[in-house]
Amino acid sequence: MKKEIIINESMGETRIAILEEDRLVEVYVEKQGQQRMVSNIYKGKVENVIPGMQAAFVDIGYGINAFLPFSEIHNGEFLLAGVDSDDAKQNNNKRTDNGNIEVDLHTGQEIFVQIIKEPFANKGPRVTTEIAIPGRLLVLVPNVNYIGISKKLWDKYERRRLKKIANKLRNKDFGLIIRTVAEGKSEEQITNDYEMLITHWRKLEKKAKNTNAPALIYEDLETASSVIRDLLTTDVGKITIDTKKLYKKLYSYLEDVSPNLSERLQYYKLRAPLFESMGIETEIAKLMSPQVKLKSGAYLIIEKTEAMVVVDVNSGRFIGKQLHEQNSLKINLEAAREIARQLRLRDLSGLIVIDFIDMREQANQRKVYNELRNELKKDRAKVAVAPISEFGLLEMTRQRIRLSLLDSMTEECPTCHGAGQIISKETLITRIDHWLRRYKSKRRSLRLKLLLHPEIEEFLRLHKKKALRGLMWKNFVHIKIEANPEIHRDQFEFITMSDGKNVTNALEKDNSKT
Repeated sequence: MKKEIIINESMGETRIAILEEDRLVEVYVEKQGQQRMVSNIYKGKVENVIPGMQAAFVDIGYGINAFLPFSEIHNGEFLLAGVDSDDAKQNNNKRTDNGNIEVDLHTGQEIFVQIIKEPFANKGPRVTTEIAIPGRLLVLVPNVNYIGISKKLWDKYERRRLKKIANKLRNKDFGLIIRTVAEGKSEEQITNDYEMLITHWRKLEKKAKNTNAPALIYEDLETASSVIRDLLTTDVGKITIDTKKLYKKLYSYLEDVSPNLSERLQYYKLRAPLFESMGIETEIAKLMSPQVKLKSGAYLIIEKTEAMVVVDVNSGRFIGKQLHEQNSLKINLEAAREIARQLRLRDLSGLIVIDFIDMREQANQRKVYNELRNELKKDRAKVAVAPISEFGLLEMTRQRIRLSLLDSMTEECPTCHGAGQIISKETLITRIDHWLRRYKSKRRSLRLKLLLHPEIEEFLRLHKKKALRGLMWKNFVHIKIEANPEIHRDQFEFITMSDGKNVTNALEKDNSKT
């Protein structure tokens, strides 16, 4: 399958798009100055132990305490920082007759944890004591004694070869997980990855000894680098990046871990915004809408609530030439394929309920169920799918690791307080960035006035002054920013300083003439 990775970095956000057969299937958004937390390792301090919730709350230095379920306490080695390792290994979880887990935790105890889910709304990050340090080819799991191999590696001879190499490398103090991208890699490449992970672990141990809890003791790669590390397989034809700084950083990273893949990096030099030139911006805009149109004329309605995600399949304008049962089957099969894609694109997770169009025959229900399961195999997140119920509903769950795309690109409206959403400040700044690039590719104005809502003007003036100077220099234009309370928080206006004309919609007028 042909794959492509597109990375766009702007004043407000870094955005990564994954294409399969020239079709958008995944989008990642990371706000500038607000990097992801998943895989970071902390030396924390237990704040509360609540057996009734079967969980503990751990202070990791974040605004909200991290949530540690007892079921995520796998490794006693990390429970008692600073004690003898033999004592720590005796601290095993016990399950009582009623199914509850008993753990030896107490308030004030130091503990090493790793984030497995990002914080969301008023909930803190979810953590585990099973520490794992990801590399490109391997994952190092300290203080366990096993070798795991990716289930996506099917060839039994290749699995046997990789396991043999892993057995030669590791000692009894470390477990190893062999990643999918290790397929076909030489023993030397795998050894280099292992030695790099051991170096990271030794640095982590040293920092932990000299640092008081709570503290961050290991920080994983930022989103762009982690996507390259995790997704750059042999079927990825190219990676296109539109900023030289990030291009050089990723090139250097690949030269260290996979020199043969560095030639796939391409630096995008054109003035037109990268995502717009490839049609990705239009696709992302569609993801903000709950409605998804299908080729047949049918459509989906996707609504995200606090408790679950609900997907409704509607026949819409579809007019079939067959009986109702066959028409319903055709729509549902098309919907199943698109739903699997939309779950990946929007990064929807938790409990998901799908209301397919009613079908009487169980054989047809199984066809739709199997179609959805087959499409979900392309998804890197863990999923569990139940058959269609007697009410025509299909229930499934999808693993949540990060915020959904909607939550990443929007924020709570101060006017409606959550009843609706508008684009975030960072996304608005990204749109200003793209507008200016398009405008300067067609016009030669040297001085512009930018009118913004007072809150956005203050944010830009106080937090994005350096980035704004860079934007002016890159586009060879001077921008004077003014606050205007009549302008909405999700809008902006550009005025030419020479004649006072409002040119915000000038580009659309130019396009209408051509």
